Amino acid sequence: MRISKKTQYGLRGMVYLASVSGKGEVCPLKRISEKENISFDYLEKIFSKLEKAGLVKAKRGVQGGYYLSRSPRKISVGEIIRVLEKTMAPVRCIAIEKKERYNCPRKKICKTLNIWQKIQKTLNSTLNSITLMSLIKK
Repeated sequence: MRISKKTQYGLRGMVYLASVSGKGEVCPLKRISEKENISFDYLEKIFSKLEKAGLVKAKRGVQGGYYLSRSPRKISVGEIIRVLEKTMAPVRCIAIEKKERYNCPRKKICKTLNIWQKIQKTLNSTLNSITLMSLIKK
């Protein structure tokens, strides 16, 4: 699995937001863009997806910006990546996402299927165990 720039930027933006929103602050996207050196327009598209997924909330207006929808302790890196990536599967045959699913004709006889499933399980477990809070404490 290869992590896209979109996901890298989204995670960086979320970590920055977690570092300031612990103080109950609404953070303008422009500030995140400047501090993380990410294109504002691109970050806007990313945060729109994160908002639709319920990971962040937006406050509109002059004093507007974004804030986390939950505590940084309750948002995992896995959640963020699943919102921004098409799939987290290392190979198509084990993808659970409808658009990425592939019905492999060798699935019943495949000698390597088990290893891909183990990799997927380990990856999910690891990413779900890392929270935004654990990243901002480092």
